[in-house]
Amino acid sequence: MCAIFGLLDYGGTLKHSQRVHIIQELGEAAEMRGIDATGIAFFQRKRLSIQKAPKPAHRMKYRIPKEVKYIMGHTRMTTQGDAKKNYNNHPFSGKAGDQQFALAHNGVLYNDRYLRKSCKLPKTEIETDSYVAVQLLEQEKEVSFNSICKMTEKIEGHFTFTILDQNNNLYFVKGENPLTIFHYSQLGIYLYASTEMILQSALIALEMDELEPEIIEPWEGDILKIDRYGEVTSSQFILREEFPSRMIYPIRRYAIPYCQSQQEYIQNLKAVAWAYGYDPLKIDALIADGFSEEDIEEMLYGHAY
Repeated sequence: MCAIFGLLDYGGTLKHSQRVHIIQELGEAAEMRGIDATGIAFFQRKRLSIQKAPKPAHRMKYRIPKEVKYIMGHTRMTTQGDAKKNYNNHPFSGKAGDQQFALAHNGVLYNDRYLRKSCKLPKTEIETDSYVAVQLLEQEKEVSFNSICKMTEKIEGHFTFTILDQNNNLYFVKGENPLTIFHYSQLGIYLYASTEMILQSALIALEMDELEPEIIEPWEGDILKIDRYGEVTSSQFILREEFPSRMIYPIRRYAIPYCQSQQEYIQNLKAVAWAYGYDPLKIDALIADGFSEEDIEEMLYGHAY
């Protein structure tokens, strides 16, 4: 379980200190879905900057230049790839043709090893399943609706992606995992996060909770692009057929070698269950009944949101 979050100040109405404050509060609110690592990405004069570390968001100190108005972020709960090795953490950098981009992912991909072999992707030290999405976009040599659609239709798993290109186009790729976008047209800003709960928590801390936003919740299969002027365009991709009965057990052979220990994963699930008012002891009962940790995580997604 991870979270994505970010700010798009297309109107340029916010002060620099306000942008930094908003990102700080969004990141801290997103800790409810991951504290193993935190990162942000932005472009300054078409040059990509990524700041990430294996620490919770409340311990991050961001260095965001004054002219930067589009910032994407991620908080991580490790499922594959040791978070202490910072190259495994989000966001990831990529280069498609001559275009730099940053990508963050919430979810779990199951066929990353298969794609690395079948698509002849370059070897990498990065162990995280999400990185295969970066490599597939690089192989397409562009960041566009077309290339994102091709990438998305190859992967199997649970996901929502954010992709920021050097022209400050931010793409939202909505699979099964949650995503909520708040648009404040009167201020010329978008705020987004994995869940409305994260946004509302941050807004209370920012004393912005009395403002009325337009709430945008993309459907599964949607790709939204918000450009540097705040204009929204969209496309769609075809969702891959779900595995029969979700076939979690055969798939886990890809995830286990890089996961945190099973006991740590279960403890994280119990903490999440407790946070949303569910009895943590029920996690043990579900595991005893044959449910996998990923099955239980998806149940928590569904019940919480």
